[in-house]
Amino acid sequence: MRILWVKVGGLWPLNVGGRLRSFHIIAELSRRHHVSVLTTHAPGDDPRELRAELPRCEGVASFPYTAPKRDSARFGAALARSWLSPLPVDLYKWRVPALRRGVTHLLGVHDFDLCVADFLFAVPSLPSPCPVPIVLFEHNVEHMIWKRLSRTAPPWQRALLELEWRKVRRYEAQACTQAKLTLTVSEADRALLAALAPGATVRAIPTGVDRAYFTPNGVPEAHARLVFTGAMDWYPNEDAMLYFIDAILPAIRREVPETSLTIVGRNPSTRLRAAAAAARVQVTGTVDDVRPHVAAAAVYVVPLRVGGGTRLKIFEGLAMAKAVVSTTVGAEGLPLVPRSHFLRADNPAEFARTVVSLIRDPALRKALGAAGRQLVAERYSWRQVAREFEARCEDAVTEHGEDGGSRSCA
Repeated sequence: MRILWVKVGGLWPLNVGGRLRSFHIIAELSRRHHVSVLTTHAPGDDPRELRAELPRCEGVASFPYTAPKRDSARFGAALARSWLSPLPVDLYKWRVPALRRGVTHLLGVHDFDLCVADFLFAVPSLPSPCPVPIVLFEHNVEHMIWKRLSRTAPPWQRALLELEWRKVRRYEAQACTQAKLTLTVSEADRALLAALAPGATVRAIPTGVDRAYFTPNGVPEAHARLVFTGAMDWYPNEDAMLYFIDAILPAIRREVPETSLTIVGRNPSTRLRAAAAAARVQVTGTVDDVRPHVAAAAVYVVPLRVGGGTRLKIFEGLAMAKAVVSTTVGAEGLPLVPRSHFLRADNPAEFARTVVSLIRDPALRKALGAAGRQLVAERYSWRQVAREFEARCEDAVTEHGEDGGSRSCA
């Protein structure tokens, strides 16, 4: 197959879950297919590194672009303009004219079999009508993130967020319907999108992990040390940590006063740094390697209240044989059995009790970690995930050839 892969928000460095999933699938596909990649990069990211890391791709082009931040004048302008557009503001701010021109040019000069729109945010950068089948790769059900956000936001924000999630839902339904195939990362997400867009073809693929990279390394656990990893400039992660620091950590420390917490991930906000400092919590910011922080932790915590898709961070923790405590939202869509592969807790008191029980029970931590490691080692390599992605795409190309049709982009 000749595949054009389009993604806004970058692919390198591999410091967020979406980049990890996309990068590893692209790397595997490029072993057997002709893959061209068009993406964006932020200041400080070197697109030459991405090209070097994907040597089998036929072409890798990246355009400089930074989406406006929420408190900036550019964001205010994007918000105002999005009200007059079918695009919700979270997609409007990711319109990249140079990327769209690049996509249109490549589609005009090469005979691609399909175009992968990586995340819903890539769809506005595709031409309409699109001359090849579109595979919409939905790492999340985007409107569900906004819907959940509206439920946890301050009252003064809820009306605006209510309008926004409904607008995202309309656009997401349209994008799924107009794509030849929509791929999700869990059966739960597949069911949501299939119900949202009854005329769409929606299939699920699993989430993977680099089992050779994320592996137990013999580093001893530090007593009562907790860890969370994730991009801290993604609101659901910041919300999770603020919630944990405020509502859960004090209850844990009442039982185990020496408990420490390390938050690992890029671009923590001033608000999070201030809350962490007041609570004696370590915030690392960007690190070259998260593994030493994960290895040294006794318990890996995932107290997410907002989110969608599946959390690669849990698979990474399990691959390193860590005991994981997660909310239902945090573990959503993953093929995990509570009490066998992780412990589930959905309110502050329950979460605190569960973490304390693990701190006090090394044998239980070891059993959970071993079961989690076995699960991901046997079934969830990136090679296996890419093979499923590949098979779904080949089916879409075959069906497109049989029906002879094409669909417009959203």
